[in-house]
Amino acid sequence: MSQAQTVVVTGASAGVGRAVVREFARRGARIGLLARGEAGLDAAAGEVEAAGGRALALPTDVADPVQVEAAADAVEAAFGPIDVWVNCAFTGVFAPFTEVRPEEFKRVTEVTYLGFVHGTRTALARMMPRDAGTIVQAGSALGERSIPLQSAYCGAKHAILGFTSSVRTELMHEKSNVRITVVQLPAVNTPQFSWVLSRLPRRPRPVAPVYQPEVAARGIVHAAEHPRRRQYCVGGSTLATVLANRVVPGLLDRYLARTGHDAQQTDQESGRYPDNLWKPVDSADGRDHGAHGSFDDASHGRSAQLWATEHARALIAATAGALAAAGIARRTRNTRSFR
Repeated sequence: MSQAQTVVVTGASAGVGRAVVREFARRGARIGLLARGEAGLDAAAGEVEAAGGRALALPTDVADPVQVEAAADAVEAAFGPIDVWVNCAFTGVFAPFTEVRPEEFKRVTEVTYLGFVHGTRTALARMMPRDAGTIVQAGSALGERSIPLQSAYCGAKHAILGFTSSVRTELMHEKSNVRITVVQLPAVNTPQFSWVLSRLPRRPRPVAPVYQPEVAARGIVHAAEHPRRRQYCVGGSTLATVLANRVVPGLLDRYLARTGHDAQQTDQESGRYPDNLWKPVDSADGRDHGAHGSFDDASHGRSAQLWATEHARALIAATAGALAAAGIARRTRNTRSFR
């Protein structure tokens, strides 16, 4: 990636978005950081500068298209034309659908789905006239295969896939060089499980296997650098979930109905804690919550599947070479047998 690229990341203050910011910063990017939490934004900006990039922290609620537009204007005024836009911001509610209030469901939809819509619209308004740029949507395995207790989030992630596919075909029709791709992520160890609005009897947790946010970030940055594929999967569990849902969706329905509730809860009673649905938690406690959640001991820092994706060309070349060598050896043996 060019050292001069300008990147915008939404949800940049914590979790996957924060890890994405760090990954781009190591490449010397100039990054517009969009999120609501100012403590997290300030800390993220400091990390970018320390890594050799440049940062502009912009407190933004992505549910408000006016705020998103204003942030994009500020980024381009400071750093020049936006080359890459990454939509990561989200929120959620852990509860049976019948216990999610209408205003809560609406809020999740406005942030997690319409936030991506607003970000995409804002990016396209700047990229299409230049006929250049890349948009990366941070998706989820839950956008392909819904699970219980997260109806609002799953619905939003499904909507992102449909919306993005429509936009992609419009860009293809226009023969545009602007690219848009989706990265389907696995369960990730982020702070969301410490601040998500939950009505579960026990504390929420990600469904195993769990990956560290740096794994997700590497997948997203790889997609930004190779955006011609319409979709990427990060983690073997994501790929397996997508494939299984296409082959045996009814079987997965029954499996998740039986296991999905317990798999999303720890043994610890829920208790009371601040949630981030309506306002960022770091505005209340003044703390930077970083990229990682509280499940480091149960999280994978690497993904063989992602490594294979990143090195696909080398693996294909090596496989072709091995097959060619085997073919030559076989022909040599056959030739000798006729002597």
